[in-house]
Formats: sequence, structure tokens, C-alpha cells
Amino acid sequence: MKKTLSVLLAMAMTIGLVACGGASANKTTTGADQTTAAGSEKEAAEDSKKAENLTETQKIIQEAQGMTMEELAKKAIEESNGKMFYGVGNSSRGKTALPLFIDYLKTIDPSYNMDFEWQQPKNNKIFDQLNADNKKDVGTFAMTLIQDGNQIKTKMTDTGILDTFIPKEWAEANGTTPDQYKGFLPLQTLNKVFMYNSTGNKTYNNVWDFVAEGEHGLFMGVDSEIVGKNFLYMLTKDEYAAWMKEAFDALPEDKKSYFQPTVTECKATAEEFGLGDDAAYSLAWIKLWMASYNEQTDDGPICTTLTDASAKDQFGLLVYSKLRSIEESPTVSVNNIKVAAYQDGYKGVGGFGYCHYLFVTDNSPLPWTACAFIAYLTTTEDGFSAWGKDMGGYSSNPVVAKENEEKFHHEKGGMAADGTTVEFDAKNDRGYEWWTTDGKLVLEDPDYCADAAFGIGSWIEVLDKNSAQ
Repeated sequence: MKKTLSVLLAMAMTIGLVACGGASANKTTTGADQTTAAGSEKEAAEDSKKAENLTETQKIIQEAQGMTMEELAKKAIEESNGKMFYGVGNSSRGKTALPLFIDYLKTIDPSYNMDFEWQQPKNNKIFDQLNADNKKDVGTFAMTLIQDGNQIKTKMTDTGILDTFIPKEWAEANGTTPDQYKGFLPLQTLNKVFMYNSTGNKTYNNVWDFVAEGEHGLFMGVDSEIVGKNFLYMLTKDEYAAWMKEAFDALPEDKKSYFQPTVTECKATAEEFGLGDDAAYSLAWIKLWMASYNEQTDDGPICTTLTDASAKDQFGLLVYSKLRSIEESPTVSVNNIKVAAYQDGYKGVGGFGYCHYLFVTDNSPLPWTACAFIAYLTTTEDGFSAWGKDMGGYSSNPVVAKENEEKFHHEKGGMAADGTTVEFDAKNDRGYEWWTTDGKLVLEDPDYCADAAFGIGSWIEVLDKNSAQ
């Protein structure tokens, strides 16, 4: 790819010289031209060396990235007909998606058949499981759907256990190519948002209200679900730290006075970690959050608690889609809560977003089938449908995202049967574009999290130990 770009650049320069005058186009080669040529040769040599170092699975991935969904499907049929496919993931819905994938392959070859098993390890054991499986020459698992960008980078991709495959049609839908795209392949972005019980008189108008004196938000522990810790890392990134300062500046003076000593105290810590000017506000918020949140084992019970009328004046930071599972009763209702970011005048971060990423295992027993399955999940509405029924989960493919919304109508998920009356305001999902702009959703960046994990991570661990005492 680099070589191609160099050639195109050289052609463009030649055309420009000809346009300026024939004599200029025929002038002697300059030192700069020689440097460009040498650079192109060096890049070509580097690309050739990289190609030589590819594993067998990576070579298949490189070829697969130039294929359409149908071409990949034919390769999968040839490879896995009559065989067993093992997948592993943080989401149980791979088990729902695999039969749909098999049905799709049968539209191409009615005689096709494949058995499958999908495993969902708990408590971050997926990393141990993939690491153990990687020690085999040929692994058990063909692919994985996995979360926590920090650990994925440091434990899985940097170590060569997992390989990224970028489907051609997914890249095209995102206005790029597999070669140009940098990063992991996300199936979807999920959001965890601030919600509060609204049966009392208390309101939360600012992200700093969640760490005010006496507040104890319901939240999964940062060690039980590491994406929560990644959220805290990301708050220190310049763009998100600016949001925290902006929210702080919007507070009334009495509230500023309460938080200011902690902000001042954290300025030295921000300098120690080489963070930006606004990072002290994020660190102060993190410190107060770690000392005050009420640790829970899962988001489901948090949602059940908050939607009960008895949970007056409580709040939580939890997966938005959990509202979908609430069964209305005289005491439990989605109307007993409010999504903080949806309220007029709310200031600051509305929650955080993290991804489910898709990878082929480097010792995959069925690499072609893994690539085809991943392409099916990310380039077709049927493939994404196992996850698409939930609000708060957004396909990384804009074409699929649009088709999914047309099917499930999440933006009107809280409307009554007449289509015009709001029945449950909190269930009207405002969508990915709104959440990542007006909703100020903090998005996980695997590289940033991995860099932050050593210094900031150690600092948070000390805060966690102190809060537990």
C-alpha cells in the first residue's frame, strides 16, 4: 500500500511538472527525487519482510480481506462442511448468530452442515482461556468476540494470539479499505449511561453531582468488569478532560468550593503522569468516584433496583440496554428513572462506550470460516440481528446500523402503540451520533488505555484499596 501511494505521488509530481512547462519535466534528477526513490525501495523492502513473517492464518486473512461476502462464504463451505466450529466470547449471542450464519451458507450450498459450540467464560477468564488455547499447534477456538481494549492489546494482539481481519465490504461502508484501516474490528459499540431514580425530589444536572458529598452510585466494580476501569483511564485524555473541566465551570460556586481542594490536590498527579492541563479535573472526579461508588456484581440487578419506586434518590452507571428487560408492575417501571444526559440543561459526560471486537485466533482450526462468520456479523443486518434488537448497542457498519434501526426502531422504542405518544421516555434511544456528540459519551481507545494502565492504573488501584478499607 505504501509503495502504491509512493508511485501515485511520483505520477502526480510528473503531471504537475509537465503542466508547468515541457522543459521543466525533462530536468535532471535532483537529490530530493533520489531520496524519494530510496524511500520507496525501503518501504517495499519492509513490506516484503512483513509478508515473509506472516503466519499461515495471517496469510489467509490478507487474502480474505480482498474478498466479498459471497466469496468468503464459498471458502467457508469448502473448509468446514461437516466439521465442528468452536467460538468464544464475552457475549452469549454468538450462539444465536451461528445458526443464522449456517442458514446463510446453505443458501449457497443446501448440503452444507456444520456443528458448533459457543462458550462464554465469566470473570475475565476469556483471556486465560485464549492464552491456554494458543499453546496448541492448532487451537480449539476458530475466533472470538471479546471486550476490554486494554487487555486485548497487551495480552492478545501484541503477543500474536489474536489476528485482526477487516472485511472488504465493512471497510467500504466506512469509507476506507482493509489496508488503510488501523485498529481492531468492532462488531458494535455499547454504552453505559448515568441513570437516576426520579420518584423523589433529587435531580442530577451535572456529572459532578454524581461524586458530591453523600452520593453512592451503583456501579460494577472496576476489577469485575475492566471496561469500567478503561472508562476512568479515558477520562484523562485531553478531549474528555476538557469536558470534565467544562462541567466543573458550570457548577454553582458552593459546589465548586466543595470539589476545588481535590482538583488542586490532583494537579501534581496530573503533572507526574504527563497529562494535559485539564486532567486534574478528571483525576479529582475519579478519586471521588472510587471513594464513593457502591459496588455491584452485575448491571441487571442495578437496573432492577433503580426502576423500583423504593429506590428514591439513587443513581447508577449501567448498560443502557438493561432497560429493555424491565417488566412493568405497580412498583417497578422504566418511568421511575431518568437518563441523565437526556435531561435539559445536563452538563458533562453522559456515560461511556466500549466495543465488542472480533478476531481470528492465530492458530485457528477454521480460519476461512472464521473470516466468513466475522464478515457475516459485520456486513449483514441478519448477522448483527442477535445484538441489534437491543437499544444502546450500535453496529460499527453504518449501512447495517441504518438497516437495524429501520427494523427495530430503537429511536422510538419508548413510544406507545399509537406511535405519537411517549410511553417510556428513557427507552427512546437517541442513537450513536447523538450519544457521541451531545450525549458526551466517553469512547474507549485501546492504545490510550494500554498506555495509561501502568501509571494511572496503579494510582487507581491504590484508590481502590483505600476505599475498601
